[in-house]
Amino acid sequence: MTSIGTALNPYAQYGSAYVRATATPSLATTLSNDSANSDPLGGSATNLTLSEAARAQLAKASLPDFTTVTNDARSTLDRLYAAAGVKGPLVNGKTTIDLSTLDRRALFAISTNNGGKFSPDEQAVAAGELKQRFDAALAPSLATTRLTGDYNVSYKAALDYLDGASPEEKATATWAAQRAAVFKGYQATQTDPTVAPSGTAGDPIAAALAGTASPATGQSRNFGDLASDVRAFLDRQKSEAASNGKELVYDPRRKTGQLADLSPLDNRSLSAIALNQDSRFSGEEVYAAKQELNARTRASVLDALKQSQSTGDPRQLSLGILQAYSSMSGEERLAANWTPEFQDAAIKNYKSTSTLLSMLRS
Repeated sequence: MTSIGTALNPYAQYGSAYVRATATPSLATTLSNDSANSDPLGGSATNLTLSEAARAQLAKASLPDFTTVTNDARSTLDRLYAAAGVKGPLVNGKTTIDLSTLDRRALFAISTNNGGKFSPDEQAVAAGELKQRFDAALAPSLATTRLTGDYNVSYKAALDYLDGASPEEKATATWAAQRAAVFKGYQATQTDPTVAPSGTAGDPIAAALAGTASPATGQSRNFGDLASDVRAFLDRQKSEAASNGKELVYDPRRKTGQLADLSPLDNRSLSAIALNQDSRFSGEEVYAAKQELNARTRASVLDALKQSQSTGDPRQLSLGILQAYSSMSGEERLAANWTPEFQDAAIKNYKSTSTLLSMLRS
C-alpha cells in the first residue's frame, strides 16, 4: 500500500495494520484512545445508554408540531425571497434561492403543500431538493457497490435514510411503497450480497445502479468562492470576539480568548482552510481545520470498525472506508491525503476477506 502522509492523514500509522487485517481490537482501541487523548481537559464522563424505544420516544417528544414546522417554512421562504430580491423560487426555469437551510421535515411540508401555504413552483423546488438529498445520501454506498459488488451496503443505506423520515412522511403511501421495495431488496442481499436484487417495482437502488434513475442536479460550489465564504465566516467570529473584548483563538489549550467554533463548517469548507490554496488563512487556522478534519475522519473510521465488530463481519471496515472515500470531494481527499492507492487497498482488502469468508463457509 502506498504510504499516506502523517502530516495530513490521521490513519497513516494504521495503514500497514489495515492491510494486514480488516478489523482488529487493537485498532479499535488505538482509535478510541486517540479520540480520548484529543480531549485537552483529559476529563472522563459516565455514559448513559438508552434503549431504542426510549430514544425514539424522546426524539418524538422533542419534535415541534407540524403546523409550527409549516409556518416556519413559509416564513423562511419569504425571508429568502426578500434577501435574493425575487418573488418566487424559479426564474426562467432556474432556482433563485438556496433551500439547504431547511431540514427534511420542512421540505416535506412544502413539497406536499401542507396547510395550502405553498405555490406549485415552491412544491416542485422542495421536491427536487428532497430528491437531491436522497441521491446524495446514497451516492457513497452506490459507489461502494460498484467497486465491490456488495449490494447489501446500498440497500442498507437506503433503508436507513427512509427510516429517518418524519412521522408525517412515513404516513404517506409513497414512503410506504418505496420502503417496501427497498426492504425487499435488503432482505435478498442478506442471503447473498453479491447478487443484485431484481424484479421489484419502484426499487430506487436497482434503478440507480442500472442508470435509469434521474441523477441529482446539484452542483458543488466553486472552491474559491467557498474559501471566500469560509474566510467571512471566521472574520465574523473574530469581530464577535472583539466586541466581547476577547481575542479569537484556535487552540483549546489557551486559557484566554474566545475559542473559534469550526463545528458548523462541513468537511469541504474545512478543506478550503486546510489546503489554503489562495493563502487566505493563517497557520493556526490551517492547523485547527486539519485537526477538526482528522477528528471527523477518525470518528468515521471508528464507526466502521465498531460496525465490523458488532456484526461479526470483518468486511464492514473496508466498506466503511470505501463509503467515506466515495463521499469526499476531490478537495477533501487531498486535504486528508486519501489517495487512490488507499482506496485500492480497501477494495483489495474487502475482496480478499470476502474470498476467505466464502471458503470458510463452504
